[in-house]
Amino acid sequence: MEKRWKGAGARDKGRRSSGSVLVALLLAAATMITLDAQGGSDSPLEPLRRATGEAFGPVETFTAGVVRPFAAVPDYFTTRNNLRDEVTRLESENAALRRTVNSSDLDRNRLAEYDGLVKAASDTGYDLVPARVIAVGARQSFSNTVTIDAGSEAGLHADMTVINNDGLVGRVVRVTSTTSTVVLVLDPDSVVGARLASSMEMGFLSGRGVLDGEPRLDLDLMDDTIVASTGDVVSTWGSENGTPYVAGIPIGKVVSVYNSPRETARRAVIEPFVDFTALDLVGVVVPKGAKSDRSVIEAGEDR
Repeated sequence: MEKRWKGAGARDKGRRSSGSVLVALLLAAATMITLDAQGGSDSPLEPLRRATGEAFGPVETFTAGVVRPFAAVPDYFTTRNNLRDEVTRLESENAALRRTVNSSDLDRNRLAEYDGLVKAASDTGYDLVPARVIAVGARQSFSNTVTIDAGSEAGLHADMTVINNDGLVGRVVRVTSTTSTVVLVLDPDSVVGARLASSMEMGFLSGRGVLDGEPRLDLDLMDDTIVASTGDVVSTWGSENGTPYVAGIPIGKVVSVYNSPRETARRAVIEPFVDFTALDLVGVVVPKGAKSDRSVIEAGEDR
């Protein structure tokens, strides 16, 4: 029992000793704070503070220099990933802008052609299925043809008139479900009924088979006594039921008249309105109200 009381007394003594030390430390801290606050820049603790700063300042600077690169590693990878994403985004935007610039002239020309086709539909009174030229017939075939991207699914069939915003292009000769072959009026085997606008005199127009250079057409008038005038406009007179050619489509203008060496008739040389080396958007004349898998440009449509 006596031994137990001695142990308890030792513990009480230890607690009192620790409490005394804590109180002494608190009093010392309060005293230093009071002296430092009252002394301001002349504080008696200023030399101690300066000495501590001079002793530990270089160590803090060195430690910060060593630790800073390692602390910046996560930010480095984050920044690098962000820069990579930014470069990818800018490259994509530049590519899109480049495509826009490169295709702006093409889009502008195609829009002008479409506007011209709408006007042609309005002027002629015919409904048109728009199509684009996707191929040109080989020279080895000895025929002047083009292929367009519309076929039977668009309501097209053989012996349909094909025009563009300038005038007569030709007629459809073959179709598939999605394409059609068009023989141009320039083809030597193509014969088109045509008339002079000034006198309404009729004749037959044939091609010379020349696509590039200066393509020309020859007009043989039915009345041998009639002489065509330079600058006179020539248009289609039309076929029965509008196939293969509808009436009133401009073809070209007279540029000269000459006598055929084999015939007594005079032949007029016609310069076509259509630029056959730059064919793109064309319109195929379809019956009014025809159903098609693509939009039909209706006569009188105003954009």
